[in-house]
Amino acid sequence: MPEDSIEQVNFEEINKKAISKPLVSHIYTADPSAHVFNNKIYIYPSHDIDAGIPFNDNGDHFGMEDYHVFSMENITSDTVDHGVALHVEDVAWAKKQMWAPDAACKNGKYYLYFPAKRADGIFQIGVAVSDSPVGPFLPQPKPIEGSYSIDPAVFEDEDGKQYIYFGGIWGGQLQKYRDNQYHADHEEPSANEPALGPIVALLTEDMLEFAEKPKEIQILDQNGKVLVAGDNERRFFEASWVHKYNGKYYFSYSTGDTHFICYATGDNPYGPFTYQGRILNPVIGWTSHHSICKVDNEWYLFYHDSSLSKGVTHLRSIKVTKIEYLEDGSIVTIDPYGMQE
Repeated sequence: MPEDSIEQVNFEEINKKAISKPLVSHIYTADPSAHVFNNKIYIYPSHDIDAGIPFNDNGDHFGMEDYHVFSMENITSDTVDHGVALHVEDVAWAKKQMWAPDAACKNGKYYLYFPAKRADGIFQIGVAVSDSPVGPFLPQPKPIEGSYSIDPAVFEDEDGKQYIYFGGIWGGQLQKYRDNQYHADHEEPSANEPALGPIVALLTEDMLEFAEKPKEIQILDQNGKVLVAGDNERRFFEASWVHKYNGKYYFSYSTGDTHFICYATGDNPYGPFTYQGRILNPVIGWTSHHSICKVDNEWYLFYHDSSLSKGVTHLRSIKVTKIEYLEDGSIVTIDPYGMQE
């Protein structure tokens, strides 16, 4: 739900209609990346704080400093806070803005992937390692070589290969890159030009670096044409996520300034992906960010909104709701404050 409509919201009424309640209420959390490790649900969100920074389109008011890991025994159980798993002060190369993270597991080790700004104000992506899914995580001394922008998300394919997806425009700085190279003069393409796509790279066996040069993903319309930058109800903005359902790769993402979570499908982890529709309609607050996780043979959408903070866009709360697929593999659009469409 865009911020310009927040003042007209009756929060008591909207919370009664909400299809799910916050999983965490003692702190503010956002951008939930959910996984099942060892038959238990673990959630890796951002930790929102009120940093007292004025609002702007670069997202400077999202001044997060650390990460907490949460666990659930099952989808209806209480959510347990395992405390601070990583703080910006522990990361030698990072200065501020610990934005949306993700986690992965391999050979009994757990890997936390996170974006942060260096001292020069440029985002990179780092990785920290732990023997436990709840941390604490020990960060590598340097960011991942060749990484940039925000919103890392790791997908493990059935053959064991693990891919990292990342990127976000505006405050996420993706518009400053072309062919993995930064230039301060770069901006978004014009409205009728192909939109900037998210980025993907195969991870190395040790999960600490890119195994290849990162590649841009194409998101296509039903006619096979790349979505254009002016198509802001469908084009990629941020919040990549990949899951696999019935042999198809589902790439889902946020449209940013139009506040939808959309998805596209393909036959390859590198894409191209063809746009299919919306998973989640706008939530209260400006941002929308999600993950999709299979729990006990059912699929769930983890997401956030700002209803607990009464619309403060940088003080969000994570939630979960069930996903429904139709026989053709399409996902039923979720209205976060009412009946499913």
